[in-house]
Order: sequence, then C-alpha cells, then structure tokens
Amino acid sequence: MHEYPVTVEIIGIAERFAREAGARSVKKINLVVGDYCGYIPECISLYFGIIAEGTLCEGAALSMERVKPLLRCETCGALFERRPFSFECMECGGQGAPTEIGREFYVKSIEI
Repeated sequence: MHEYPVTVEIIGIAERFAREAGARSVKKINLVVGDYCGYIPECISLYFGIIAEGTLCEGAALSMERVKPLLRCETCGALFERRPFSFECMECGGQGAPTEIGREFYVKSIEI
C-alpha cells in the first residue's frame, strides 16, 4: 500500500519536468528500482495507470530497471550476489557484508 504515495510523487516529478520544458505530455518514465528498496515494482505499475489518468502522464510508459542486491567481501573487497543460505565470497571464501547496492529507487529519466 505504501507504493501509492510514491507513485503519486513519481507522477508529480514527471509533470513538473514536462511543464518546465513546455511539453504537453510525458511519453515515458524510466525508474531504477533496487530489489531491496522496499517497493514492489508491480504495485507501482498498477497504481501508475490509475493515478496518471487526467495528468500529463496519462498514456505514458513506465520502465523499471531492476538492481539486484550485492554484498562486499570483508576480506578481498569483491562485490557478489548472495547465494541462498550463504554470505561466503565466491572469490576468496571471506564473509560478505551488506552494501547499498540493491536499495536504489529513483527517476532515471523522463521522455517528453
């Protein structure tokens, strides 16, 4: 349910951008969405179609670039995807620690 207000904000950002550029409509919004950002991309897509009605974003495409979370090895510094039930680095066998990679959530670009 918390995808609703963030979708409203995405539309607001795109509308402000389009108005400042003198555009009549938004054709496409490109988002970057990390798998651990806390938002469900499918819910954003669902809300987008409904909330965009009657706005400059009505009929616009919504594209989402997904980012998988990565761990950083505390021994060798390598970045790697976590395997099920393991935090072990595939390079050296050291332990992986969480990073911010995979928590991204932002508007990458807007096409008008």
